[in-house]
Amino acid sequence: MKVMLAAASAVALVSATGPAAFAQVATPATPRVGVPLTSPPPEPFAPAPTSSPGPAVAIPRDGTMPANLTLPQALAEAEASSPVIQAALARASAAQARVRQAGFRINPELSVEVENFAGTGDYAGARGLETTVAVNQRLDIGGRRRARVSVARAELAAEELRLSIARADLGQQVREQFARAITARDRLRIGEDNAARASELARIAGQLVDAGREPPLRAIRARSAAAQAQAELEAARADEAASRRTLGALFGSTTPPDSVTGSLIDLEGRPIDPEQSLDVRLADLELAVAEAEVGQQVAQRRLDPAVGVGVRQFRGSGDMALVAGVSMPIPVFDRNQGNIAAARANVTSFQARRANTLATITVRARNAIAAVEAAQARVRALEGAAVPEAFEALRLAQLSYREGRTALIELLDAQNAYRSAELALIDARLALALATAELGRVAAQ
Repeated sequence: MKVMLAAASAVALVSATGPAAFAQVATPATPRVGVPLTSPPPEPFAPAPTSSPGPAVAIPRDGTMPANLTLPQALAEAEASSPVIQAALARASAAQARVRQAGFRINPELSVEVENFAGTGDYAGARGLETTVAVNQRLDIGGRRRARVSVARAELAAEELRLSIARADLGQQVREQFARAITARDRLRIGEDNAARASELARIAGQLVDAGREPPLRAIRARSAAAQAQAELEAARADEAASRRTLGALFGSTTPPDSVTGSLIDLEGRPIDPEQSLDVRLADLELAVAEAEVGQQVAQRRLDPAVGVGVRQFRGSGDMALVAGVSMPIPVFDRNQGNIAAARANVTSFQARRANTLATITVRARNAIAAVEAAQARVRALEGAAVPEAFEALRLAQLSYREGRTALIELLDAQNAYRSAELALIDARLALALATAELGRVAAQ
């Protein structure tokens, strides 16, 4: 069963400040749920393709890490140098080697048998010695090699998909951490502006107190606010540096980029089908591996005879003769019934896991869509009204304070209100970027 999920708006997935639309969810039980779109619906959400399908190899990186890092550069850097990707590539290579190994036939066996020596009478010493040299080969008529190859190929397909999942997970982590680094940078900028305003305000308040236009308490209040702004600035500097270090760690580097710049979102529209998501497809492949293992265990109980041919030499006469033989196990006690039952139980387990994965991915997609819409609404409200009005209120309060028509406490309130509005906008943009990264991970195929 396929459940198609449409995202909020393609424009909002490219820019945190773009117009929002309403998400629509279609299911067999409810053909349309949500607010209808009055205009032609945009392309639903999905991550922009970063490379065409090809062999599982890392993208080579030219030169060193850019000092002023953008999001596309961060994604390319992670793909080229992340230890997580290197480990996933190694696991895929190991699975490919196991496919080759599974295709080899069973090696023949060379046997040398010596009879009728060191006995008594005519067999004393080596007079009656008989030597037989034979080559024995176990025949694969029960399909064991074919079953081994089927399991190994299914495991290879699963490992290759796990490599894609590792890349998608890393992409989400890079997008989220890059957004946090941009947020920390913007918070640092606000901290610097706030500290500068607070310092200037403390200077002006001191002059007004000296002139007798303000009581000493006003100057104390202004100096306290300046000290607090400076402390917050130092904390913002530490957070900004830590966010860049954490971003660099995703590349396997202890040297962070000097700065980050550019947009927080790099995704474009595409339909979302949970049935085709990476996690559900991996669950399908794990189920295929379990089913192939059932076939392998069934093949193990089949009878594969061993045949042999050799030459026997009679020492007494010097004559030689050909010998041949065949052997076959007798399945009286062990018919591999326990392993077959265990393999079939694993199939049932992976069937249940697949159903649970589909439900989880569907819910994750719907939750991410809701988070995108909520963040879009916050960004629009803050950009359209809250921040501009708070800035205008601060400007008027500063003019009034300089003219002596406003008390210091009112100017401090206006300054705090503007700072709070700016921080709220930064948080809303971060929430939109995180929700978009989550939805992009769910939609990755």
